Amino acid sequence: MAQCVQSVQEFLQDTFVPTVAVLCSEAARSSTRKNNLTFAELVRPFCRLTSEVHMRDPNNQSHVIKNLRINVTSIVTQPPQQATIRKLLSEVVAASQPAEGLVANVITAGDYDFNISDRSVKASVPWYNNWKDTLTQLSSSKFHAATTPWFEAYRECFFQSMPPSDHEFLHHYLACMLVVSSKDSDPVEQFLKLSHEQHRIQHSSDYSCPKWFIPNTLKYYVLLHDVSEGEEERAESVYEEMKQRYGTQGCYLLKFNSRIPSSGADEQIPDPWSQYLNRNNLQNQEICDGFIPLANKSNEKVIGVELDGLDSPINAGFPNNFKSHPTQGNVNLREFDGPHHVNAVDTVNAATKQNGSSARGLSLTLTDHDRIRQFIQEFTFRGLLPHIEKTIRQLNDQLVSRKGLSRSLFTVTKKWFNVSKVPEKSINELKNSSTLLYPPEAPELQIRKMADLCFLVQHYDLAYNCYHTAKKDFLNDQAMLYAAGALEMAAASVFLQPGAQRQYPTHYMETAIQTYKDLCKNLVLAERCTLLSAEILKSQAKYLEAATLLIRMTSEDSDLRSAILLEQAAHCFINMRSPMVRKFAFHMILAGHRFGKADQRKHALRCYSQAMQVYRGKGWSLAEDHINFTIGRQSFTLRQLDNAVSAFRHILINDSKQTASQQEAFLREYLYVYKSVSQFSPEGQLLQLPLPHIKTAATRVFFGHDRRPSEGEKQAATHVSLDQEYEREASQQWKELEERVVAVVNKGTIPQTFQHTQYCLNSLTDNLRFPVAVVEEPVTVEVVFKNPLSVPLLLSDLSLLWKFNFRDFTKGSEEDASESISNEKDTHPKASQSIVTEVISEFQISGEETKTARLKLLPRQTGELHILGIVYNLSTVPLALRQDGIDSSPGTHVAANCLSVSSPYLSKSGIKPQTTHNLHQSSSVDQLEYYHMLSWTDGKVPHGLSVRGRQDLEIQGPRLNNTKEEKTSVKYGSDRRLDPIITEAMPLLEVFFINFPTGLLCGELRKTYVEFVNVSQCPLTGLRVVCKDPDFFSFGSKTAALTPLSPTASENCSAYKTVVTDSASTSSAITSSVSPADFGVDAGNPRWVIDVPVPDSVLLPGASVQLPLWLRGPDEEGVHEINFLFYYESTKPHSKLSHRVLKHTAIICTSRSLSGRATACRSNALEAEAKSDIDNLLVFLDVANVNTSEAGVREFHLIQVSSCSEHWKLQKCINPAEDKDAKLNSRERAKLCFTAMRCQHSEATSCTEGKYIFADIVLGKEQIISSTTPCADFFFQSCCHKAAMQTTMGAGKQKAGDVTKLVQKCNEVDLNIIVLWKAYVVEDNKQLILEGQLHVALRSIGKEACSLPQVQEAQEMVLLKFVRPELPQLSARPSLEQLSHLIKTSLHYPEYYDHSFHQKSLCLVPVTLVLFNCCQIEVDIIVDLRHKSTSPEMLEVHGSFSWLGQTQYKIHLKGQEVHTVPLKACFVHAGVYNLSTPRVFAKLADQSVQCETSQQNSTPALIIINNM
Repeated sequence: MAQCVQSVQEFLQDTFVPTVAVLCSEAARSSTRKNNLTFAELVRPFCRLTSEVHMRDPNNQSHVIKNLRINVTSIVTQPPQQATIRKLLSEVVAASQPAEGLVANVITAGDYDFNISDRSVKASVPWYNNWKDTLTQLSSSKFHAATTPWFEAYRECFFQSMPPSDHEFLHHYLACMLVVSSKDSDPVEQFLKLSHEQHRIQHSSDYSCPKWFIPNTLKYYVLLHDVSEGEEERAESVYEEMKQRYGTQGCYLLKFNSRIPSSGADEQIPDPWSQYLNRNNLQNQEICDGFIPLANKSNEKVIGVELDGLDSPINAGFPNNFKSHPTQGNVNLREFDGPHHVNAVDTVNAATKQNGSSARGLSLTLTDHDRIRQFIQEFTFRGLLPHIEKTIRQLNDQLVSRKGLSRSLFTVTKKWFNVSKVPEKSINELKNSSTLLYPPEAPELQIRKMADLCFLVQHYDLAYNCYHTAKKDFLNDQAMLYAAGALEMAAASVFLQPGAQRQYPTHYMETAIQTYKDLCKNLVLAERCTLLSAEILKSQAKYLEAATLLIRMTSEDSDLRSAILLEQAAHCFINMRSPMVRKFAFHMILAGHRFGKADQRKHALRCYSQAMQVYRGKGWSLAEDHINFTIGRQSFTLRQLDNAVSAFRHILINDSKQTASQQEAFLREYLYVYKSVSQFSPEGQLLQLPLPHIKTAATRVFFGHDRRPSEGEKQAATHVSLDQEYEREASQQWKELEERVVAVVNKGTIPQTFQHTQYCLNSLTDNLRFPVAVVEEPVTVEVVFKNPLSVPLLLSDLSLLWKFNFRDFTKGSEEDASESISNEKDTHPKASQSIVTEVISEFQISGEETKTARLKLLPRQTGELHILGIVYNLSTVPLALRQDGIDSSPGTHVAANCLSVSSPYLSKSGIKPQTTHNLHQSSSVDQLEYYHMLSWTDGKVPHGLSVRGRQDLEIQGPRLNNTKEEKTSVKYGSDRRLDPIITEAMPLLEVFFINFPTGLLCGELRKTYVEFVNVSQCPLTGLRVVCKDPDFFSFGSKTAALTPLSPTASENCSAYKTVVTDSASTSSAITSSVSPADFGVDAGNPRWVIDVPVPDSVLLPGASVQLPLWLRGPDEEGVHEINFLFYYESTKPHSKLSHRVLKHTAIICTSRSLSGRATACRSNALEAEAKSDIDNLLVFLDVANVNTSEAGVREFHLIQVSSCSEHWKLQKCINPAEDKDAKLNSRERAKLCFTAMRCQHSEATSCTEGKYIFADIVLGKEQIISSTTPCADFFFQSCCHKAAMQTTMGAGKQKAGDVTKLVQKCNEVDLNIIVLWKAYVVEDNKQLILEGQLHVALRSIGKEACSLPQVQEAQEMVLLKFVRPELPQLSARPSLEQLSHLIKTSLHYPEYYDHSFHQKSLCLVPVTLVLFNCCQIEVDIIVDLRHKSTSPEMLEVHGSFSWLGQTQYKIHLKGQEVHTVPLKACFVHAGVYNLSTPRVFAKLADQSVQCETSQQNSTPALIIINNM
């Protein structure tokens, strides 16, 4: 049970105290009325003795009485009715609520901290997230016991309202005070009248109430003297006469009203009556008048007039209309315990206010307080206690004389207890003798009287002996009511004995309770016994037993009693050594339910709120729903609308496991409550709606217009849209492209204020900065809704909620926002002019569906926009009406019960009204009050109830994890995606691609057009495009002469610039020279960034331009994703945006076409006289058709082979003439041979100017001018870039010196081969001719070059080895391989030589050895002719010959120098000889320590010697 203000001993002692009656004369009552008090009320605060009292027991032993209190009351002649008592109890409980403004008590039980004694109902509602932390901070210690003052008030009122009974004497009057005023004409005569009246009331059979303890009641005569009015001398003389007549022990002179109203008005006198009269209104006249039931208004008899004076005498001068009990009235038994009583709290509050409006004790001084206190002490010491002591002795003597036993009752009881005990009968074996009534002089009742007297004066040992004796006698007589009373008080006596050796007899109390309930059918006495026993068990820490008793006492006859006891049982569970938290919560739910049925709404709400602390967050969703539903209902009836909305909201925001019909009922409840709340504050801020759920993290924001869709052959740029999925890698690529173009525009540096352009913001983008939007361009917010319920929701008039700060950014950043507007209220005139808000009229979400809505805003002025949330009307979707138009949801049944049991609708639909209460159903008054405003017809639940509300979009930023502080704590950054800055107008570009292909052959060339449109009101300039694949497209040359405006070829509308050639012309090359800068290829300009050739570099508002665009399929097959980023600027400086971008992603699928392999080797042709073709090459080109006919390609034709280089060019094709036009079918190959030579001196001069030499060898009927667009464009964008990369890499590796570089250049060739082809494709029974070009880059002599990148085969998995990496050593000198190619040699001789060996035996043949220095540095050469071939095969095949003359030469050659050496070969007979026997050794001229290196031998030089 909850902690009480009094201890258990104090509670028991104050419950059973001596009762004293009061009879007052009219003058005495008039004197006390000056203080707004009756005489009984006047003395009530002073009825507790402050000192110990001694009295002697029948054995003449002294007994000490401590802290004795007496109960002084006016005489009540009619017993109270139970209905009126119930009404009073209900009002007392309703008036006692948790005190507001006090620190809440927190009780700790296991892992729970409970706010038990709430300082307000709102403090304990379950939807406050930080309740545990808050309550822990409020408490200074870990344990706080809970107090329930309403329970104490109920208990006190219950005990005071109990009528006296015949089977016990605890509440019978022991004495009677006769009070007369000194103002009476004859006070002594008034005393006689009052004495006779008391005697008549006690001994007349007309009065069953009150009860008197003994026939000879003590009469105590009190003379009141009003000091302010009466004469003190007269009062003293009357008092002297009284002492002579009644003795000094039986009378008293009480002086009071000493305070003079005119003086001391400002003196503050304490008011000791407030704590008694405000808390206990049972005997208060004003309160009692308010308690008269309305049902008895027709009864004209006087009810509730207090007898503390005398009216006009009737029949002996005394009236017969003594005051009935203040709770008397003919009222229905359940009227005040059920739902029909509406104004209980108002009645008590009004009565209390009326009682407190007049101050009490205004005529009394502190001296008067002491006089009253002294009066009570004198009455107790000199009158009451001696009378009780005398009565106890008389009763003891009577019992001894009647029993014939020992003189003292002590010896009697000792003998009784020492004899062998007779086994007592069980309570079930006994029969109730309800008709058994003992006469007043019966010995059993005398024992009971003596026991009660001893109990009242705290002589508990003697009282227990007497109770025990009486109990046995009552049980023998089967007087069960008497026996139960004796058992009850015997157990209380044992408990109250100081240092008692006996153990508390719990079974006595249990037997008494069972007897009262089952046999005697007296629930009032059973309840009293339960309350006493529960307090005793609680003091002994037997909380489980106490809870069991309390729960057993609950029944259906009294909801209030059951609620009070269930709540106390719940507190017992929580106060156990091992707290039973769930039992606490469950019984608090039961208590709250019974409180609700008893019309105690605040207490019901409090109980449910406390229980919610246990059920919340444990997964018991159905229990949580019930509790929140009830909290919402009770809060609504109590007009706590905010709490009601929060409770119903809690039901809807959790994952509900209710059925769809129940969810719909909950939703309709919430909508109605929400609508009621909004009606009370129409001018206030819109309330938050819980449905549907918003996934704030998934909110996306898009800035800009929706792009125009593609039309026919026009394909719009993909750009960015909300339909695209965000990819982090793609976003990083776009960022790199934008950084490249910004760096180019800003001359190689990126500004510090650079902000990556993001048109679509989501949870994965960088949202730390404020995004920038443009005036007159919409801002689209995509909101993701989730309907957690199984019923559909209808959102109407859905729009964004925003706040806008006007700001002019052109005037500088120092100027603050001057004005702020919002669309939450439509009162601002500038709201619609500044921001145009799109409204979605209807937006329906099905049950458990996730759906997105895109809401737009159109800003029309510059400033700062803050998107706060969304605003909409929430309603349920009207479902198809079921059976006769009724929805069978639980809410329907509840509503039907609320209306009328005899409703024609109920009888028609066949639904029976519920007559019993359930946990979801409140009292009928609650339901009627709750539903009376609804426009329902015949009990039908309304559909389509709509409420207006909002939901805020509060997006949490990313968690910060950079610094140490951020890593050790949980901090989140800002997310600014909903706070855009609206800046001034900017140009807006749209791009359309015309006839843009989706599939190409590798290397295929296609001409398309691209259209640029400026759809804004601002001119556009600085248009550029950046792409990671610049070799995919080209806008043409910067020089107009090199760019064909339209196809000029005579056949097939070729995209190349072609010229018809003469069929009789040779296959010699046609050369031309161009600069890479003409095609946008420059070392200073990154090749990724390309200027778009817009006329005049400006695109005016609304203007459009079409430009040709050449495409070339990538060399690798597969699907290619090519990103274009178009960059453009405004012609005017801008404060927030320096540029804008447009994104486009092209998807190209390429299939294989041709592959080429090329090899270059040195030619042996070396003329001694002419130096024009000294350095020449043989180029072998192998072309293969690798197409698998998947694209419908029939055959490929090689129509032209071109070369491009700064130093080399193709000279001619040496293939036979009939193979001029090579045709390749699938899987076929062709090999072509070309001669290449170094450029002449005039051409070399142009090369020094950075130009390239293009040489075209035509294999078909037309010449494609390769030095123009688009052939040259794609060559420079692909081959030159690769060559530059290789050159850069080579330069980084070779740092050994110029000599090494020069030696290496001997074998380097920068010759690029361009193979132009045509393909014949069959598509839709039509033949199409495709064209393209193939690039092969030759870089070294003797090494094969391929057009397609070599695919490396996957290596087999090997064991992992850890090796120490060796640093690469830079070669300080050329390798032997490089030094063996310094000199090119050639022998000039006649192939046939005729000689007559008969005439001359020796044949001398002149031979010329030509030496050519292939490098650019000087070389020392040694020619050795002495070498003889020792190979027998050589001797056998070629024979032997000799060189005559000088056989070894040492020659010094300069760079690129040609030197001839005349030789003579001597033959002795005819035959075939190989003259390539001379060995040539060479070394660099400036390398003295270097040895000569043997040069590679040339091909065999065969000569035939004929004998004539």
